[in-house]
Amino acid sequence: MGAFAGGRLPPDDVVVTALRAGDETMFAALLDTWSRGMLRVARSYVSTDPSAEEVVQDTWLAVIDGIDGFEGRSSIKTWVYRILVNTAKKRGMRESRTLPWSAFEADGVPFPDGVSFPDGGRWGEPGAAWPSPEGEALAAEVRALTAEALGRLPPRQRVVITMRDVEGYSSDEVCEILEISAANQRVLLHRARTAVRGWLADYYGSVKQAEQ
Repeated sequence: MGAFAGGRLPPDDVVVTALRAGDETMFAALLDTWSRGMLRVARSYVSTDPSAEEVVQDTWLAVIDGIDGFEGRSSIKTWVYRILVNTAKKRGMRESRTLPWSAFEADGVPFPDGVSFPDGGRWGEPGAAWPSPEGEALAAEVRALTAEALGRLPPRQRVVITMRDVEGYSSDEVCEILEISAANQRVLLHRARTAVRGWLADYYGSVKQAEQ
């Protein structure tokens, strides 16, 4: 990221031209900027961190091999993430052959709607009713609990909430990358947010009771 002012990448046409020319500086900038987020998205589909790392590596190899065929119908980032998601899906299917991907379409049992998020809210930004993290230890605990809660979600919910609330993608971008409808994206995100917030609220409720 440091190769560019403010750590920002140049416009897509500049990025694509540089990649096609084999510009190592540009490729390194993309790695620095996107790889961490790509790992989180890949981990939504596969069972281990090493598997996610291999998915990201395979994705970058596919990007290098396929950049000449990039037609600019989407942003370069969307194109890269679409390759990532397709690669991760295939890897996840190989890891779990007992259930086809279509088995996850229904996303399990609907979650109760007792706790909801405000429009545009994120589970990573708790409201006033949530305990405020005090110190690095508690902040680390919150991150660990949130990661555990995400791990409990069905795959489709997990990847949508990861992209929306962790990576900061817009709903339109998520729909384009995952090739799902806007309505489906809203349902998956709502169920995921409700479940995660419910699990965390239950945990902190039990902690509070134990302290009384």
